[in-house]
Amino acid sequence: MLTAEEKSKIIGEFKLSEDDTGSFEVQVAMLSKRILALTEHLQSHRKDFSSKRGLYKLVGERRRLLSSLRRVDEDRYVSLIKRLGIRK
Repeated sequence: MLTAEEKSKIIGEFKLSEDDTGSFEVQVAMLSKRILALTEHLQSHRKDFSSKRGLYKLVGERRRLLSSLRRVDEDRYVSLIKRLGIRK
């Protein structure tokens, strides 16, 4: 789970405007942070199948958000992927 401090740091880094907390960039960055934390957890707890299911759900949600962003604005999509380093 992300702490409030981590969330505000991510929001500050990826926000598009001063009041932005829900843009594609912010949502994908938060999901990426949670995915990274769950991946680290699963490396040491290989048989934690409920966490693995949660990881798959988060990855699917991030994939859907990225697909939507790609349809809306290709340039923002490419920029976000490069900043997060999640795809080729």
